[in-house]
Amino acid sequence: MPTHDEVDYVSGRTRVFGIVGHPIEQVRSPEMFTAEFRRRGRDAILVPLHVLPDDFDAVLPQLLKMHNLGGLVFTIPYKARACALAEVLGTQAQVVGAINALVKGADGRWQAEIFDGLGCVEAFRRRAIPFFAKRVMLLGAGGAGSAIAVAVAHECPASLRIYDVDAGRATALAATVARANPGVAVTAGAATTTDVDILLNASPVGMLGDARLPLRVDQLPRELVVFDAIVKPERTPLLALAEVCGCTTVQGREMMRGQISRMVDFFLA
Repeated sequence: MPTHDEVDYVSGRTRVFGIVGHPIEQVRSPEMFTAEFRRRGRDAILVPLHVLPDDFDAVLPQLLKMHNLGGLVFTIPYKARACALAEVLGTQAQVVGAINALVKGADGRWQAEIFDGLGCVEAFRRRAIPFFAKRVMLLGAGGAGSAIAVAVAHECPASLRIYDVDAGRATALAATVARANPGVAVTAGAATTTDVDILLNASPVGMLGDARLPLRVDQLPRELVVFDAIVKPERTPLLALAEVCGCTTVQGREMMRGQISRMVDFFLA
């Protein structure tokens, strides 16, 4: 039994998982993954790992040599870069070109997949908000945005428009998604709320103390459904504006809930 000078959720036998990012203080994964491990009766914990971009290539290969490392989660800005660490890429990761989960398989090879898009779709499913036949505007074509674009396109929206500050990245993602889903009208273009039913923010704009909006508006149509993938703060500047305008909002924490169970299955398989 633990005493007053001990905790009961970590010991020398604990399997360690980590989330790698820069910055890292915005993540909620340590709390949520650790809670899920404990709910399943597993002696495991997930901890934040702040790795600077210039150190990534040197640090990560050494980190993978840890004998009690169960796996890694990747967040901004490493989801695409982390693909180089994987020996086997899952179906979603092959299309997206990014990962957010890495685990050593039974055969000893490092296997990777990305669950962001699946988590977003699951969050909308739990709220009974369909993507089918809806006009979708996606902001951000990075690792999370790419995964969300691929997963949402599988839900057969009427259209999917993609914006990124790097126009070439948005164009490339639109072409990739269109090839995988020829029945969906996928385009790259400016951020807009005109002729849009669902607005998805998968960019980092609005994270932590960033008071900016991910698109230039001061009003949103009341009938718009607004989602922000950012988990901290839970009420981002975009969601705050959406609430004032009377829009339906879906939080990044809801996406996290949607993907954590799938990711823990992946880690513990």
